Amino acid sequence: MEYRVIKENDLFLLTDERGNITENHQYGLGLYAKDTRFLNKLNIKINGEDPILLSSKADENYMATILLTNPHMENDEEVVLWRESIEIQRKRFINNGVLYEAITLKNYSPKRITFSITVEVDADFTDMFIVRGFQTGKVGKRTGQLVKDKSLIFTYQGSDNLSRETSISWDREPAKVTETGEITFHFTLEHAQEEEVVLTIRPQIAGEDESEILPMTEALHELRTSYKQWECSTTKVKTDHETLQRLITRGLSDIRVLLSDVGYGPFPVAGLPWYGVLFGRDSLITALQMLPFNPEVAKGTLRTLAVHQGKENNPWRDEQPGKIMHEIRYGELANTNQIPFTPYYGTVDATPLFIILLTEYVKWTGDFALLNDLQPNLDAAFAWINEYGDRDGDSFVEYHQESSKGIANQGWKDSADAVVHRNGEFAKSPIALAEVQGYVYQAKMGMASLYQAVHKQAEATLLKDEAALLKAKFNEQFWMEDKSFYAIALDQNKEKVGTITTNPGHVLLSEMLDEDKADKVATMLLSDKMHSGYGIRTMGEDEAAYNPISYHDGSIWPHDNSLIILGLSKTGKQEEANKVMEGLMQAAQHFEYDRLPELFCGYSSKLGKPVKYPVACSPHAWAAARPLTFIQSLLQLFPNSPSKEIHLNPCLLDNMNELNVQGINIGTGILSMTVKREDGQILVSIDENTTGYKVVASSELQRIDRS
Repeated sequence: MEYRVIKENDLFLLTDERGNITENHQYGLGLYAKDTRFLNKLNIKINGEDPILLSSKADENYMATILLTNPHMENDEEVVLWRESIEIQRKRFINNGVLYEAITLKNYSPKRITFSITVEVDADFTDMFIVRGFQTGKVGKRTGQLVKDKSLIFTYQGSDNLSRETSISWDREPAKVTETGEITFHFTLEHAQEEEVVLTIRPQIAGEDESEILPMTEALHELRTSYKQWECSTTKVKTDHETLQRLITRGLSDIRVLLSDVGYGPFPVAGLPWYGVLFGRDSLITALQMLPFNPEVAKGTLRTLAVHQGKENNPWRDEQPGKIMHEIRYGELANTNQIPFTPYYGTVDATPLFIILLTEYVKWTGDFALLNDLQPNLDAAFAWINEYGDRDGDSFVEYHQESSKGIANQGWKDSADAVVHRNGEFAKSPIALAEVQGYVYQAKMGMASLYQAVHKQAEATLLKDEAALLKAKFNEQFWMEDKSFYAIALDQNKEKVGTITTNPGHVLLSEMLDEDKADKVATMLLSDKMHSGYGIRTMGEDEAAYNPISYHDGSIWPHDNSLIILGLSKTGKQEEANKVMEGLMQAAQHFEYDRLPELFCGYSSKLGKPVKYPVACSPHAWAAARPLTFIQSLLQLFPNSPSKEIHLNPCLLDNMNELNVQGINIGTGILSMTVKREDGQILVSIDENTTGYKVVASSELQRIDRS
C-alpha cells in the first residue's frame, strides 16, 4: 500500500507512508469521522525540514508505527545536525473517538544536541464526497481557530446547521503555537537520551457525547483488551500450511479493525479508506463468510440493517417498502439532502442476501428467537422481492435506477460498464442479473426449511413452489446452449446479455442449477479463459468488453472467488474449489502483509506476480473474510439446526497434512475437530462436540470419532 490507514469504530486516519497528511494528495489523506475530514494536514518537521523515512508499518491494524530520521543540516558551513543523528518514531492508534500519537525522539549523536520539532495541522471539514471528487454542493464555512491552554481548536459551521470542531492537544510545553496550525517544541538531548510528546486529536460534532481523552497508556491497554476479547470469541485455526495460516490470522485481524457498532451489535463496514460505513451487500456477504468464526457479527449486521429497512416509495433514494439499504452516509451533503445516501437503497441483491444471512445464521446457531424478532422485516423483504423486485411479474427480480444521483447498475458489479452485451453494447434496464435469481432461490428455499421446522407448513409450501418456478424459468431463459454457460443477465427486452462472467458462479451456492449445467459452469470457471492462475476473472479473457485493468470487466475479486469456492464445495466439486484457493493464496503472498485487496488485475499468473488495481480498498471486509471461507470449504461444513445435524466431509490441500479447528459456534455449543493426512488417507477426529447436533460425515472418511 502507498498509504497507511488505521480505524476504530467510525473514526479513521489515512496518511502517506511517512505518517503525514499532506494537502492536495491524490488519495485525499485525512482524519475522517461521519464522512467529514476533520484534519487535512498533519506533518512534522525537524528544524523546519522534512525527516527521512526509514520504515513504515501497520501490520497490527489498530496501530501504525513510522520510523524517521533527520537529514544533514549545515548553516554557513557549520554543522547544525549531523545526518541520521536523531531517531524519530511516530506511533499512533485510535480509541473511543480520539486519535493518539506519540512522537519519540532519541539522540544517537555522541554529544548533546538541541533541535526543534514542529507539528503542522489544519482542518478543512470537507465532506468525503467532495474530497473524492464525486460531488459539489452548498457547504458551510470555517468559523475560526483558538489556542487554549495546551490545545488548538478549529471550528466549522456546516450548511446542515451542525457545528464541528477539531481539537489538537499536547502534553509538553511548546516553544511556540500559531493559530494557523504550527506547534513547535524544543528538545535538548544528551547522548542516547529519549523524550516524547503525545498528541491527542479529537473530532467533535455538536450534540454528540464528548469522547473522554484517557492517558495514552490507558487508552492503548483498553484497545488491546478489546482485540484480545475478539480473538477469544472467534474460532481458532491451526494448520501446517504456512500461507493459509498467515491468511487466516490476517483475515481475522482485518475483520476486527473493520467492525463498527451503532447500537445494535457489531457489523463489518465495507472497506478502507472510502467505505468505512454500513453497506447492505458488503456487510451481509462478509457476515455470511464469517459465520463459522463468529456468528455474532451476523446477528449485529441483521439487526442494524433491519433498523434501516425501506419504509416508503422514495425515488430520490431508490427506496421501496421492505428493501434493504445499499449505503448510508452521515456528512454535510447527506444531511442537507444534496446526495441520496441517507440511506440510499440502490441495490437489487441486499434484500435476498438479508434473508439468506438470517436463514444461514439460524441454521448455524438455532437462534429462532432472532427469527421471531425479525419476522416483520422478513415478511417485508419477501413482499419487496415479489412486488417491487419482480417489476413485471415474470418471476425474475430486476433493477432500474430512479434516483438522479443514484447508481445505474445495482448488482455487486455496479460500475457503469459492468453489464455489457457480447457486441460491446451496454445492457439497458430493467436488468435481471443471474446471481440475484440464485440469491432469491436460496432465500426462499432456506426460509422454507425454517418454516417447516416451526410448523408453518403453508408458508413453507408457498416459498418452495415459488422457488421451483424460478428455477425452471432461470434454467430455461438464462442458459446459452451455444456457450454451455449462463448469461450474466436479461436486459429490458428479456434478451440474454451473453458475456461470459463470474455471476453465474454465485448460483452454484444456491443449488438452483440443473446438475449437468452446474458441471459446465464449473468447467468454464476453471478454464484458462476465466481462471488466471491467481483467481477467477470477473469476465472471460476474450470477451468484447474484457479488460484486465477494469473494475469489473476482467479483474479478480477475492470475495467473488470465495462465493464460487463455497458453491463448488457444496456441489461436490472440491478439486476445483481447491484449485481456486491455491491461486488466491499464491496471489496473496505478493501483497503487503499477505492481505489481498478489494480486487486486483486479471493478468495471467504466467506473466509474473499479480498486478495491483490502482485504487483498490485495503483492508476490505469481504476480501479479508475470503480465507475464512477456505476453512468452511475444506471441511465442507454445513450445519442445519432444524434437523440438528452437522454435515461434514473434510479434505486437505495437496501440500497440507493437518488442519485443527477449535471452537466453532454451532447450536448452543461448540464443535472442534482435527483433520490429518496419514499414509495417503484423510483421518478426522471430533475433539469436542457440545452443540447438541449430530455429526453426519461422508462414508468415504477413514475414521471419525463423534465423542
